[in-house]
Amino acid sequence: MLALMRTIIERPEQSGPEGGPVEELSGGVDPKTRLPFGVSRYYAALARSSDPASDPIAAQYLPSADELVTLPYETGDPIGDNRYLAAERLVHHYPDRALLLVNDRCATYCRHCFRRHFTGHGRGRITEEQLDAVCAYLRRTPAVRELLLSGGDPLMLSDREIEHLIERLKQVDPDYVIRLCTRMPVVLPSRVTEAFVGMLSRFDSLWAVIHANHPRELTEEFRLAVRRLLRAGVPVVNQAVLLRGVNDDVATLEALFRGLLRSGVKPYYLFQGDLAAGTAHFRVSIERGIAIMRELRSRLSGLALPTYAVDLPGGGGKVPVEAALLRIEADAYVFRGPDGGEHRYPRESELAGPARR
Repeated sequence: MLALMRTIIERPEQSGPEGGPVEELSGGVDPKTRLPFGVSRYYAALARSSDPASDPIAAQYLPSADELVTLPYETGDPIGDNRYLAAERLVHHYPDRALLLVNDRCATYCRHCFRRHFTGHGRGRITEEQLDAVCAYLRRTPAVRELLLSGGDPLMLSDREIEHLIERLKQVDPDYVIRLCTRMPVVLPSRVTEAFVGMLSRFDSLWAVIHANHPRELTEEFRLAVRRLLRAGVPVVNQAVLLRGVNDDVATLEALFRGLLRSGVKPYYLFQGDLAAGTAHFRVSIERGIAIMRELRSRLSGLALPTYAVDLPGGGGKVPVEAALLRIEADAYVFRGPDGGEHRYPRESELAGPARR
């Protein structure tokens, strides 16, 4: 399908996620768009077609030639992680919380990934020396109250590695609220074992932030993984991305949010697509996003309704779309950012998306 060289690489050893070969695209790919191709056997089996143009699951993991198109305002780091690096692997953007990139690998690489400058680029797991530097910064910065563990997917680490990481962070401040940002309950729910959640239950103030985009992802295996987390005292919230041809209609999102709530998961955010290189084919116009949210608001309770949000380009910060939108111009949406200033997000012409319901 793509005029690219494919090489087979072996996934690193870990406890939990399945091993085996994954395909990586290489040769002739813009470094800002380069993302490995890797998918768990479980998630691939959820697809009803191997054509990403006709299936909402396949579209999320199968590469497309559209990824080779980079628009002038797209970047490999659309939300400005590098701008806010406080230490290697630690992004301190907001005063009270920081993001720790604990590893660059995923069990399934989402084709809409916005962290393409980091994910799958061979940086591997966080080292003890990097963790030392992170903890030293956190000791100097008591304003940080919450830590987000992400990457890549932190659950690609072994149970013992995750336990050690949380222990080190809690030694800095036992009152930290820690968010485990993971897609494992969706793409490889068997990773969420009784032993794993038993380890997590030792710690206070842990949250799981998961990423489900379509109701077909809410399988019985998914619900079992969520139940295990909840029984261990780990609340679960979901961050979805509004994706053209995947979930950009009211019926699909209503089914997703109702299904999450029935599973014990609070729909937390619905994100507007970031300006990540090679992802224009996934983005939905903000007018359409607002219209979808208006209809959902008439159908769903506040408990089932997430906040529709956008990360402003270049590290401008996260804002709720409807509350922060100041005006719509011919070529841009103008938002009020967290800094009080005006920030522009390009207004793209939206092509008709394929039907992948």
